Amino acid sequence: MATAAPSAASRIAVVTGASSGIGAATARQLARAGYRVVLTARRKDRIEALAEELNTAGHSAAAYQLDVTDRAAVDEFATAFRTIGVLVNNAGGALGADPVASGDPADWRTMYETNVIGTLNVTQALLPALEASGDGVVVVVSSTAGHGTYEGGAGYVAAKHGAHVLAETLRLEIVGKPVRVVEIAPGMVKTEEFALTRFGGDTDRAAKVYEGVAEPLTADDVAETIAWTVTRPRHVNVDLLVLRPRAQASNTKVHRES
Repeated sequence: MATAAPSAASRIAVVTGASSGIGAATARQLARAGYRVVLTARRKDRIEALAEELNTAGHSAAAYQLDVTDRAAVDEFATAFRTIGVLVNNAGGALGADPVASGDPADWRTMYETNVIGTLNVTQALLPALEASGDGVVVVVSSTAGHGTYEGGAGYVAAKHGAHVLAETLRLEIVGKPVRVVEIAPGMVKTEEFALTRFGGDTDRAAKVYEGVAEPLTADDVAETIAWTVTRPRHVNVDLLVLRPRAQASNTKVHRES
């Protein structure tokens, strides 16, 4: 079935964490699907460069520097919109892989603030504009970590469980309103920054995450999936879509070639 073109009232898509990885790839996919994309992230230079790339290619994009954990800034950002069609809550990330006994509480707090409170901030602020469009979509990019734990991942797992529950509960609470709530839970995705950030810039530790895995997911794989879900007919809600590479059967079972 062909993807549906966004209506005039719902053709604006806001993407958080759009400076790299899944966020940047999603912005490109939604622009190609006919949305006017609003790129948000803390790194202004990155999103401005992406906006220029998209505009040069004949699409419509704007960059807005934003820290999703800053509620006042998020509320100010939201005043710019009367209606929007899509919100992709992608800003997040992991820090560290320490056991519960020695994990850094500051890392846990940062992950919770970004992955959960940041998603809450932006969703609350933009929900009226999504509803006003008559066909809004809230996408929460969680993780397979939000659906199964693993050793050394408790802080990130807890945060992504929070994001999952936020999406699941919101869907229950706004049923009957013209807003769909979609959760995308990717497994192993190889991007330029995720593992590197998690391990504090340690390239060797970051490389070991993907060692021997012939084809982990790419940011484009996830972005194409997001674009597919939001362009379904307005009566079709993809509640939860778990996306893994073929080599990954679970968070703890991955086929690695020698």
